[in-house]
Amino acid sequence: MAKRETWATRVGFLVAAIGSAVGLGNLWQFPFKTAGNGGAAFVAFYLIAVLLIGFPAMLAEFVMGRRTHRNAVDAFSELGHRQWRILGAFAVVTGFWILSYYNVVGGWVLRYIVGSAQGAYFGAPAEYFGAVSAGPEAIAAQFVFLAIVVGIVALGIEDGIEKATKVMVPSIAVLLVFLAVWAFTLDGAGAGYAYFLTPSLDTMVENAGTAIPFAVGQAFFTLSLGMAIMITYSSYIGDDDNLLVDGGTVVVFNTLIGILAGLVVFPILFANNIDPALGGGASALFIAVASGFGSLPLGNLIGVVFFGVVALAALSSAISLMEVTVAWANDNFDVPRPQLAVGIGVALFALGLPSAWDVALLTWFDNIAYSLLLPLSVLMLVLFVGWVLAGDAVAELRQGAGELGTFGPIWMWALRLTVPTLVFVTLALGIQTLFLGENPAFFAPF
Repeated sequence: MAKRETWATRVGFLVAAIGSAVGLGNLWQFPFKTAGNGGAAFVAFYLIAVLLIGFPAMLAEFVMGRRTHRNAVDAFSELGHRQWRILGAFAVVTGFWILSYYNVVGGWVLRYIVGSAQGAYFGAPAEYFGAVSAGPEAIAAQFVFLAIVVGIVALGIEDGIEKATKVMVPSIAVLLVFLAVWAFTLDGAGAGYAYFLTPSLDTMVENAGTAIPFAVGQAFFTLSLGMAIMITYSSYIGDDDNLLVDGGTVVVFNTLIGILAGLVVFPILFANNIDPALGGGASALFIAVASGFGSLPLGNLIGVVFFGVVALAALSSAISLMEVTVAWANDNFDVPRPQLAVGIGVALFALGLPSAWDVALLTWFDNIAYSLLLPLSVLMLVLFVGWVLAGDAVAELRQGAGELGTFGPIWMWALRLTVPTLVFVTLALGIQTLFLGENPAFFAPF
């Protein structure tokens, strides 16, 4: 087997973990999930989910990875619980499933960078999206995006992922701040901020049934939980890192990026009299938001910058999703990393073809991930860490944590009771949405 790599620096790990979290989940998913689920009410549910569920679950993945220094599947064998390996395999499959359609959306983003420069979609944004989002053009763009991801992952942890994310993540933050300052000058900024940041209790109650599972799923998606990413990334770190500080850093930066994305998107929508609730769905970013650039000063430039930020975010998350499968293969087969990356890339391309051919199928893949795969994966992991690993998990969390290690028992009881209860409720609501509602999402494309 090939020699296992490590991060060159702790900063490298943190930037890579933040880069994994700060992806399309924040810049593509977050705005349209917010728009389709009550605006600020959804944001409130999301922030609660990040605090009560996301952060404790992230620490569980960190503990698993660092304690074993193995991939998400073999970590269970390393802990002496080989029978639980199926849990790790499920998380890896979940990440693979998500990346298959994530690459398709990444291809859309690349097309929109070029389209912004040319002003190609300014006159008819819906028609342009229809032309590039499905069929042969979408397949070609998917291939280009995936090829970039494969190339970065093939270079390895230190020379590929760490170096790439050290450039990507600061660039995302700087450019988003620039865009947020620019959006503040738009006529519709005030109304956009109110829609995004002022929750109504009545709206929260009215939308709770559908908004809660999407909000929790959004927390999992944006924090890269349930996909074995954080287990994989933390398996490359040293034993003296403070996992509480590292986890808190990732959560805070990820949440700030999500809020910044909203402070850009919603002023643009309201400045152009676009109803966010009518622009929901997978196409929201590419029709509702993009349609505003044509009527704004320097619209071509702003469009290129905006979709450039989205592309960087998409790449930073995609490489982490691919690394999960590559790490497993690298730990188990005597095959060089470049060949592994190419082989896995081919499999991802094949699974992504239905999503590239039909946007309705991409939405179907996404609904299954949000409503079923992610909550089920997180639920199984927190139950394992809370009730099986238990004291060993607390000991691992305390290592390198200093005085913060006193929070270990509180975290453990949260994993045992609060987190699984909330995730179970979310999973039940997700199953309701997928299979039992008035218009079951699982059967929608068929």
